[in-house]
Amino acid sequence: MNWTKSTKRCMYLALLVLLSCKEKTKTDYYSAISTLDLKRGDVVSCGPRDGEIYGSVSFTASVPDSLRRDFNIAVALLHSFEYDESEKMFSKIIDRDPTCAMAYWGVAMCNFHPLWFPPSASQLQKGARSVQVARSIKEKTKRESEYIEAIGKFYEHSDQLNHKARVLNFEKAMEKIYQDYPGDTETTIFYALALDAAADPADKTYSNQRKAFALLNPIFEKQPLHPGIAHYIIHNCDYPDLAQIALPAARKYASIAPASAHAQHMPSHIFTRLGLWDECIQSNLVSVSAAKCYAERANIKGHWEQELHGLDYLVYAYLQKGQDDLATQQLNYVQTINEAYPASSITAYAFAAIPARYFLERKMWKEAASLPLHPATFEWEQFPWQEAIIHFTRVIGAVNTNQIKEAKTELDTLKVLYEKLVKQPDKALEAPQVAIQVKTAEAWIEYKKGNNEKALELMRAAADMEDAMAKHPVTPAEVVPARELLGQMLLQMNKPQLAIQAFETDLKARPNRFNALYDAGVASEKSSEKQKAAFYFTKLLETSDSKNCKRIELQKAKSFLSGL
Repeated sequence: MNWTKSTKRCMYLALLVLLSCKEKTKTDYYSAISTLDLKRGDVVSCGPRDGEIYGSVSFTASVPDSLRRDFNIAVALLHSFEYDESEKMFSKIIDRDPTCAMAYWGVAMCNFHPLWFPPSASQLQKGARSVQVARSIKEKTKRESEYIEAIGKFYEHSDQLNHKARVLNFEKAMEKIYQDYPGDTETTIFYALALDAAADPADKTYSNQRKAFALLNPIFEKQPLHPGIAHYIIHNCDYPDLAQIALPAARKYASIAPASAHAQHMPSHIFTRLGLWDECIQSNLVSVSAAKCYAERANIKGHWEQELHGLDYLVYAYLQKGQDDLATQQLNYVQTINEAYPASSITAYAFAAIPARYFLERKMWKEAASLPLHPATFEWEQFPWQEAIIHFTRVIGAVNTNQIKEAKTELDTLKVLYEKLVKQPDKALEAPQVAIQVKTAEAWIEYKKGNNEKALELMRAAADMEDAMAKHPVTPAEVVPARELLGQMLLQMNKPQLAIQAFETDLKARPNRFNALYDAGVASEKSSEKQKAAFYFTKLLETSDSKNCKRIELQKAKSFLSGL
């Protein structure tokens, strides 16, 4: 919204009159609003025009009756992580009633992104200022004050405390509100979100996530159209041991919020975890289409990050189905994209991971060894983890084409990127990912040099590291799982029994991966375990596009089964 000087002056005077009637200590809300740089405009939607297109939310807040529906829409958008559109709705409320404290809380929440990457400096500043304004407004309930103080805990001391510490502070504050208002549905839902945000990636008992699911699932049965419940069940169960219990929510969420591109995509997290490739593909085809529509209607310059995020999951699923022609189409499309908005960790990851997966999954070693950074003009220096994916791909391609010197050069670059990440704050999930790549690269170089025991020691260490930590939430899976690479190394060393163990462990965490199923079958065949080989080859035929897939692996699996 562009305000003329006269409009601003009238609004300023009106606010002073309003405030003079309520407070002896006047607060210039107009000045405060002008410093927030709020997102404004009509909400952009690519879903249906009628009905509850963002889901059904009823949030109790001190909001004028005329703005109550807008407030609930803003919260519904927030629950689906449609942050820009949610902020627009909260801004609309602020423009009409600048003394609505919870609207500023909403703006602060829109700039938090608890399950994504840490906010930028400008987002931190906007969030902190929004909290300040909300605190200065006296007309709010005790519960509303607690909500504002909870998000305030995240923004406080950002120059002294790292992102994780401030997330934990937010979680503790939300726990207090939950205890104070145990029957408040929205409080319970936001507390479940806080539990997931604060979860320890190394906690394989998933204590936070299990607690959150136990809170959410009973409410889901009573409020099946609430977007936050289904969404947060999916996020809290986005782990191999928990994914199955989230399947009902995954199959429901897209229809709850049909106008949200993110809601169309999120079910694929669970579908991917369970190896349900057809459902994953359908989910992301719809998501990518919605994201393209959003970019066009929002006048985004370049491609929206949610389109690229969906494409990453889509290509991954195509590769597991063996639908290489469809994967090739998407790869070629991504290589035509030179600009994305925003230039974020999500877009950087998709740009790096999509081609890396394509060449590594298909064992196209020559192409992997020379994989370029695309787009060349992208700000890769800001994203060391994502750039590392390219160099890791080159290492694996180089060792498989006997270019050991080139592999060592790429390994040196990986180490530099790792050291860069270690020195940066708020990279707790990213630095270990590159550490695993470094060990894996060292392992394969040692193997090619003939140092088998050293190679296995390094490869086992890399696989153990990866198994001990959660995958990063931005990715459907590692570009190639370390445990799978361990199995392939053992196969090449003619240790099929040990290779079977590696592939079976890999498949428990990542069901129905094409290469793991095939290699498990090969290892079983080499171990003279025909029944087990038949099981894995049959499973491969069932989960892949066996009628159209042209990979030699599928032909060998069919040949084995026909000979039984």
